[in-house]
Amino acid sequence: MAREQLKVLSALDLAKTQWYHFTAIVIAGMGFFTDAYDLFSISLVTKLLGRIYYFVPDSAIPGSLPPNVAAAVNGVAFCGTLAGQLFFGWLGDKMGRKRVYGMTLMLMVICSLASGLSFGHTAKGVMTTLCFFRFWLGFGIGGDYPLSATIMSEYANKKTRGAFIAAVFAMQGFGNLTGGILALIISASFKSRYGAPAYQDNRAGSTVSQADYAWRILLMLGAAPAVLTYYWRMKMPETARYTALVAKNAKQAASDMSRVLQVEIVEEQEKAEQLTSKKKFGLFSSEFLRRHGLHLLGTSTTWFLLDIAFYSQNLFQKDIFSAIGWIPKAKTMSALEEMYRIARAQTLIALCGTVPGYWFTVFLIDIIGRFTIQLMGFFMMTVFMLALAIPYHHWTTPGHHIGFVVMYAFTFFFANFGPNSTTFIVPAEIFPARLRSTCHGISAAAGKAGAIVGAFGFLYAAQNQNKDLADPGYPAGIGVRNSLFFLAGCCFFGFLLTFLVPESKGKSLEEMSRENEEEVVEITSIHSRTVPA
Repeated sequence: MAREQLKVLSALDLAKTQWYHFTAIVIAGMGFFTDAYDLFSISLVTKLLGRIYYFVPDSAIPGSLPPNVAAAVNGVAFCGTLAGQLFFGWLGDKMGRKRVYGMTLMLMVICSLASGLSFGHTAKGVMTTLCFFRFWLGFGIGGDYPLSATIMSEYANKKTRGAFIAAVFAMQGFGNLTGGILALIISASFKSRYGAPAYQDNRAGSTVSQADYAWRILLMLGAAPAVLTYYWRMKMPETARYTALVAKNAKQAASDMSRVLQVEIVEEQEKAEQLTSKKKFGLFSSEFLRRHGLHLLGTSTTWFLLDIAFYSQNLFQKDIFSAIGWIPKAKTMSALEEMYRIARAQTLIALCGTVPGYWFTVFLIDIIGRFTIQLMGFFMMTVFMLALAIPYHHWTTPGHHIGFVVMYAFTFFFANFGPNSTTFIVPAEIFPARLRSTCHGISAAAGKAGAIVGAFGFLYAAQNQNKDLADPGYPAGIGVRNSLFFLAGCCFFGFLLTFLVPESKGKSLEEMSRENEEEVVEITSIHSRTVPA
């Protein structure tokens, strides 16, 4: 039999949707807007960086980042993100969600600005400082994952909790879209002001010196939304579930939520102390393994497999579009023209496939449930990737490029109306309050490990199988077609592992984490020890 719920937590579970919920969505969501902008904007400028810093006058093709530099520039932020998810996830359970929340945002602001100010007299110097600041930028972004998800889940009512957390995560789509739009504006403005010929017409003149400012401005603009929301993050009260269940101050939790929900909540401190005084199991205990071991395995492995596919596609859209001929050959364009074309292609994908998928999840997750959406999303991603890979040669022939882009956009739609959203939501709902942020951080870090596999691996794997046709400095790869088969396999295994993840639709956090059963377990174990053999 479950223990009686604290009044403040019952009030949160049953509260009607009100203005403060939407305020919390915007405050937490702007962090994710910044996260997506910062993580994906680098893919808009890597070609430009290659032209500026690795120009070879005698080469018939424009300069490009060497393989090790490209891997580092694209993937170093994910290494920082992985570390940040583990560290700030753990810290959020130890110090409280609110106290850590401001640290992550300030780190993101400082490192966004510093990324754009990367200095050095040589290409190696600039790339080294850029990678250094992007690692710490990723570290701050990593903290935003477990903290934003946990804060939103602990503020929300149980009826619309999924939609609220999904709405926070959906701001990623707008961050991605905004990055593309700003890249279009910046590249078009510079191109209009500083016209340049195509590379094949004038190798040195195709990259104007002012282009060095274009990528710096784009990266530095990532600090703006974080700065705008810092004050409001600091004004948010600590979540009631942390204050009552972890800090064991139910009276303060009731006071904070009375102010937030604009209702009178009187908590009996004696009952609260009784409910929170029992000895709790830890993350590395056999009791945690028995109750939540398979759940943590499920949330971690599905996020890992999803991010291999998702980030491989997202970071290397430009390479895929070039491979199918949707973006002209680099030598036929100036540096700023190439940046413009890449931004236009990625903005179109974000607008048509990425953003709608997030909001389908927001509107439907509390109707059809997390499990169904994740299962459907993995299945449809597998189908569309196979539909791209099997007739790949058909898609690369003239006249069929638009069809490829449409199919490609559908894989993004079902990623976001599917596991890319649900893998973020579920870990914030199914673990105990004292371990919630930590477990979300572990799950998210597994996802970023998958992103690192995608970011570093896809650079090499997608190269042409003929060494002579591969990008300069790269060994022969398995080609885009075989890479798509591999990504389809990742999605299929994600589909199977989804069966380890429980459905949390319409249930309270305490019901999902089984925190109310802890006393029952203890009494049962005592009883079993006193029964004679």
